[in-house]
Amino acid sequence: MRPYEVMVIFDAELEDSDVRAAVERATGLIKSKGAELGHVDFWGKRRFAYRLKHRWEGYYVVFQARAEPAAMDELNRTLALADEVLRHKVLRIPEVAYGPPKTAGSPAPAEA
Repeated sequence: MRPYEVMVIFDAELEDSDVRAAVERATGLIKSKGAELGHVDFWGKRRFAYRLKHRWEGYYVVFQARAEPAAMDELNRTLALADEVLRHKVLRIPEVAYGPPKTAGSPAPAEA
């Protein structure tokens, strides 16, 4: 299984609960294919630099998963066909980048 990062921009006209339900459907799809879900990060509603499908705002959600390529291909197709998704991107990430994001204030691990 390979590590992936998925960014999805949902329509801003959706309620927060609808966005969370859509994320649950997407993550449930890849879990049903044997994937393990990593960190899920809801960035909230943000304004775009330019119009995207006649919208100026959208809900950003970023999550990581470790899955087989076939499962991510199916997720990619599903997100492309979903009406509530304005834009999405599925990226394969390096193994060292998988996991919760590091905060700027946390100290580096001590070396022996």
